[in-house]
Parts: sequence; structure tokens; C-alpha cells
Amino acid sequence: MVTEVRPPRNDEMFAYYSALPFANGLPNWEPADAAWHGGPEPWPPQRTPASAEQLRKWAASDIEDESFHPIATFVDGRCVGASATISFEVTVPGGTARMAGVTATGVIATHRRRGYLRQMMQSMFDGALERGEPLAMLSASEGGIYGGFGFSPATYRTRWELARHEAALLPAEPDPGSLELVDAAQARQAWPRVHAHIRAHRIGELSPLPGHWDGLSDDPDGTNGPLRYLIHRDRLGNVDGIANFRLPWSPTADRAGTLVIEALEALNPVAYRSLWGLLIDFDLTKTVVAAGRPRDEPLRWMLTNPRAMRITRQSDNLWARLLDVPRALTCRSYPTPGELRFTIDDDHMCPANNRTWLLRADGPATTCVPTDERPDLTITLSALSSVYLGGMSASHLAYAGHITPHTDGAIGRLARMFRTDPEPHNSFGF
Repeated sequence: MVTEVRPPRNDEMFAYYSALPFANGLPNWEPADAAWHGGPEPWPPQRTPASAEQLRKWAASDIEDESFHPIATFVDGRCVGASATISFEVTVPGGTARMAGVTATGVIATHRRRGYLRQMMQSMFDGALERGEPLAMLSASEGGIYGGFGFSPATYRTRWELARHEAALLPAEPDPGSLELVDAAQARQAWPRVHAHIRAHRIGELSPLPGHWDGLSDDPDGTNGPLRYLIHRDRLGNVDGIANFRLPWSPTADRAGTLVIEALEALNPVAYRSLWGLLIDFDLTKTVVAAGRPRDEPLRWMLTNPRAMRITRQSDNLWARLLDVPRALTCRSYPTPGELRFTIDDDHMCPANNRTWLLRADGPATTCVPTDERPDLTITLSALSSVYLGGMSASHLAYAGHITPHTDGAIGRLARMFRTDPEPHNSFGF
């Protein structure tokens, strides 16, 4: 038996896609209520195999995509496993970092539990480092798998509901701008400009791939109806906020009258409040649902009754894994200057990280170098990956045994150096 783990050739892309669960109609996500899905039921993944025409179309498009880096496992020439990374930029405190987004991963049922996923993951890590990408991220389809490869949750997302009769806003100054319902063509023009501004300021946000918004349409989506688009213009007529929403039909009275917000971004509090103000008081509706939202949604603090906004689902979003520790840590800035000596406990495929490092952050100047000095703490690579974007509690990770302090105040210093406000968030997956 001959086993190869390597990028597929162009003529092997059809077989590559055939090995992936979402393409062959097998389960590709946990059967749970997903926090990014606005419907009342669990997210319905593709249950029927992709057609040969679809497979050929996917294969042809990815061959031309320089940001897409597929990897596959071949046993005696047959493709039995597939995965890929996509090159992104992710916003980190003080700037951006290059990132390998792990996506579309699967091993066919007859060849699992043989180490093929681990081999593909190592190959993807090596490729990312060669491209100068010091960290990898993913959205975990099953929560118990990717911790074994050093990934750990770094951001969260929520789905919340709000009854229209409870959706009163606190008083505010009149809005000098205006709202407008637009078609998909106008939304496709507005979204990239709004997102570019959001990405520059929101930690955890990703660079969009080319054509990210090309699929926006005015056509109906089965019983869900068409997607609608609402924009906000400032007093000069510039678009400074946009929302995608729909009004799905329901066969039951308890789900009728639901308005689902699929995406909403605003460049300032006035546009944000104005967009939400219309959507939470839409005529002939009774419930507003928003999925994939930040855990610390500001709308809650604009309501006369903050308790009315009920979180109905919450899940981890991005899982992070530092591949090149010193490079990743010097890509970001630190709100509180300081020095921290830490030993990494990494048994997940990158032994070069298993050493003691000195992180010195002094304003814009940050260095991370090996040191022989006594460490202030020992931290697992997964815990360091979790706190990297600034959204996770160092104290909670220490309490759970992922961080061991060796000097007084070490956990507090780690927390003050890394923590960010607001929490990191990314608005779309990959």
C-alpha cells in the first residue's frame, strides 16, 4: 500500500472534492442548533451528493484561485482524504496578520482512524509557514476534534431573539441621515466599502475573498423568500451602514411573523441604531432573530429593557493555532506595556515552540525572543492561541489548568497585556 499526502494535481481535483463530506452528501457538521443559523431548526447541511457538473465547476474555479491551497491523501492512487487552507488576513490588535484558514476537511469513512488527518494537518502547517502565515484558524465542525491539533476557541458568536413588543429604544438625538431599501446590485456595491472600514477596526475580522458578495440576489430562496437589503446614508449621502434580512414563511403560527437579520454592519453608532430601530419594529412581524452576532452586541444597551434581547444559541467561532510563536506575537500590539517570560507546553506537532520566550511590549516596539531566564508562567500552546486575539480570560484558562504561574501576578500581567475591548469577532466563516 502506497500512501501520499500532497497537493492534488489539476486532473485530480474532481476526486479531491468527491472525498469531502459536503460534496458526497455525508454529515459535515454537528447535528446541533448552530449560532450562525437564524432558523428555528438545526442548520441543514447538504444532504445529497454534488452532481458531476458541480464537482467540475468547483474544481475549475479553485485551480485559478491563488489563495486556495488544497491537500489530499492518496492511497494506492485513490483520494481518500482532503482538506485545504485559504490565505486570509485577520485583524489583530494594532494591525493585521497573515493567516491560514483551514477549511473543507474530511477522510472517507472506510479510511478513518489511520492518522491521515494528522498528516494532512502537518502538511498544511508546513505550507502556511512557507508562505509566511504565522497562525492558522478554523471553524470547528465537531468540538472534540481540533483541540488535538493545538487549536482552541478564540472568538464566540451568538444567536438572539427579540419580541417586537419589547423592542423599545431609549431616546436619542434625531438621525441626520436616512434609510433606504435597495436591490442586490446596490448591496453588492455597498458591502465591500462598509466591510473594509469594519475590518480596519474590528479585531478578529477577516479579509474577504474575491467575489465574496457576488451571490447576493433578489431571487426567492424557497419558502424563505428573497433576501432584502437596507442601507443607511449619512447626512452627505454616503453609505455608512447596511443590513441583509429576510422574512421567511412559516407553516405554523408560533414561527410566523419572524424577521431574520443575516448580516448588519455600521460605521458609527447613529447608523447602527437607525438600522436596528427599523428592523426591530418592522410592520406585521412579531419576532426578530439575529444570528452570528457578537457576544457583546451594543444593541442591548440601547433598549429600554435590556433583558428583552434573549440569547438563544451561543458557540465558539474562530479556533486559533499559533504556528510561529514569535512572529505571531510581534504582529500584534499590547494595550498594556510589559514583559512576560513564558514556557510553552506544546505537544501538538511543532516542537520548535517548546521553549521559554521573553515577550517585551513597549508601545509600538514588540519583541519575542528565546530566553534562559526563569519563566513567569507555563502556558499550553492552545491557551496562548485562545488569548492571542484578546477575547478569552487568562484567569479562566489558568483555573482550568492550561496556565501555571511561577511568579506572583503573572496571570494578571498576561491578562492586562493581551485583553482587548470590545471582544474580537468575525462576521463570516470560510
